[in-house]
Amino acid sequence: MTARPARPARPADLPGFLALAAEVEHWFGPMVDDPGFQRAVTKHIDRELATVVDGGPDGGLLGGLLFGGEPPAHHLHWLVVAERARGTGVGRALVADVLRRHVRGPATVEVVTFGADHPGAVASGARVFYERLGFAPAEAAGPGPEGGSRQVYRLSVH
Repeated sequence: MTARPARPARPADLPGFLALAAEVEHWFGPMVDDPGFQRAVTKHIDRELATVVDGGPDGGLLGGLLFGGEPPAHHLHWLVVAERARGTGVGRALVADVLRRHVRGPATVEVVTFGADHPGAVASGARVFYERLGFAPAEAAGPGPEGGSRQVYRLSVH
């Protein structure tokens, strides 16, 4: 499977975001039925700060990303790639799209991901993924909703 291009999310993509969230609730806690999560996704879509890669007709979303912050400090708030699409370039396409559309250097982009001791750190491949994109591990962050450790990763954009 080759990654499809990323595009800005549309209101009709909300069910796809919820399907992606269902795949990772074991790492991040309940989201699908959380009205706050649904509002956050809708707000990001409305502000054109949500990006998706779709799987084509009837393929659902392969990945989704919620972006934010105020220049020069930006944040990847939420990035999930469907299990069936991991390792195919979907995550890279999502990040490249938001960097192209929203980040002008000099700037920093931060993401909070699993701490080194979190079981999801290896299973998800998140830490290695961010490092391959040029993000560097930084300070520890507060624990996730399930109680697992978290760490900030930071990318400098020139």
